Amino acid sequence: MIRNVIFDYGNVLVDWNPAYLFLPVFNGDAERCRYFTENVCNREWFTRMDRGESMDKCVAELQAVFPEYADTVALFRDRWFDMCRGDIPGMYELIQELKRDGVGVYGLTNWPAATFAEARRRFRTLASIDSYVVSSSVKLVKPDPAVYNLLLSKFNLNAEECVFIDDRTDNVSAAIAVGMKGIVFPGNADQLSIILTKLLHSDKNS
Repeated sequence: MIRNVIFDYGNVLVDWNPAYLFLPVFNGDAERCRYFTENVCNREWFTRMDRGESMDKCVAELQAVFPEYADTVALFRDRWFDMCRGDIPGMYELIQELKRDGVGVYGLTNWPAATFAEARRRFRTLASIDSYVVSSSVKLVKPDPAVYNLLLSKFNLNAEECVFIDDRTDNVSAAIAVGMKGIVFPGNADQLSIILTKLLHSDKNS
C-alpha cells in the first residue's frame, strides 16, 4: 500500500531552467545559449554543487577554464534565482490535498547548499515539505541509490510504501530499483493528480 509520496523539487515543484537566465544574456541567440549551457555551465559542472562543493569554488575554477566567459559564469552564482520562474502551478494545492488525506509527503532533491534556504523562503511548494533530503547536505546526488536509501532510513520509510516523482527518467528508474514505485512528472499538477489518485485508489483496493 502506498503511504508516502516523495517529490523531486526542480521542474516538479519549482520551474527551473538555466536558459531563463542565459538566453537574455546572449540576446536571445538560442544556439549560443545552448552551447554555453551544454559545454560551459553544464550539468556535470553544476552537479558538483549539488553534491556539496562550494559555489564560489566551482565558479572560480570554471572561470579559469573559460576566461572568455568569466562574467557570464559568475551570473550562475550572482543571479541564480533568475533561473527560476516560480512554483509550478497546482503543486502546492496537490501537496496540501495529499496531507489532508493522510499521505506522507517528503522531498528528495539535487540542490546546491548556497541557494536552498532562500529557495524555501521564496517558494511555498518547497516550504510546505518539512521532511526532506538535500543532496548538498549529504554529499550524495540522484540517481545514486545511496541517497534514496538514506531518505528511507532517515524517515523510517518502507520502499514498497513509497512513490517517487521526478522529471528525469534516470532518477525515477533508480527509485524503482531500490523498491519504490516511480512516476516521471507528466508536466503539470492536474495530470499528476490523476496518476496519483489512480495509484493510491487501486493500491487501497488491491
